[in-house]
Amino acid sequence: MSLDKSLKKGGGLARARNVLTRPERLALLQEDDRWKPEQGVFNLPKTKFRRLAPGQSGPIRPDKKA
Repeated sequence: MSLDKSLKKGGGLARARNVLTRPERLALLQEDDRWKPEQGVFNLPKTKFRRLAPGQSGPIRPDKKA
């Protein structure tokens, strides 16, 4: 008896995720200077995340001058 193809475990997620994990959100917020480790990990501000189609460029961020 064979296993139906809908029950087989594929390569994980077939679709792009639309929710960031906490470490991904923290990295994004730190990059934008909207979060510091002293603030803790609860009540984080919302982050917009949009996966771009191949060939598209992301938002242009100004280079930080130290």
